[in-house]
Amino acid sequence: MSKQKYVITITRQFGSMGRPIAKLMAEKLGIEYYDRDLVDKAAQKLNLPASTIDMEEERARVSNTKINPFIYMETPMGRGTTSTQEKIFEAQKNLIELFAEMDSCVIVGRCSDFVLSDMRSAVHIYIYASYEARLKHCIEDLKMEEDEARRMIKNVDEAREAYHELFAGYKPDDKRSKDIMIDSSFLGVEGTADFLVEAVRKKFKL
Repeated sequence: MSKQKYVITITRQFGSMGRPIAKLMAEKLGIEYYDRDLVDKAAQKLNLPASTIDMEEERARVSNTKINPFIYMETPMGRGTTSTQEKIFEAQKNLIELFAEMDSCVIVGRCSDFVLSDMRSAVHIYIYASYEARLKHCIEDLKMEEDEARRMIKNVDEAREAYHELFAGYKPDDKRSKDIMIDSSFLGVEGTADFLVEAVRKKFKL
């Protein structure tokens, strides 16, 4: 009897700890984890220079001496032309479908909930938290200044909404596209990961 293959998609608010929760879930379930590397693989597939997807996002400077490692989240598809963005999205879509076909995995962002909306063995999760909890995490854990943290929360939220609406046709927190929506500040990173892992195990009888 072959083991059941399944996919978990994670959509999250900036500062909600969605990424570390997703990574911890993958570790606890013993399955693959895909996140930012989808962008890098898409760039390779399209033979695009790093400046098109990666450098324009991750190397954006917030001062003459400091680089904000989270700044790329403000431009999920880079700053290229619409046609380039569509090509990038199509490449990422193909990769998401390929990864989902290969083996069980956790996929973060990139409209993976939309791309795999017809997949019966997929669980679509939205992770959020109160503004106060997100601000605290940005300041205490991500070591941001308060003004920068507030700006990033606003800008990344707006960027993700625009990106999701453009390619999926609905906002990232649309409950009609999610199986589970959870406030990560209720149980914390480890507790949220454990809760979601247990739900996945029950769903797929693992």
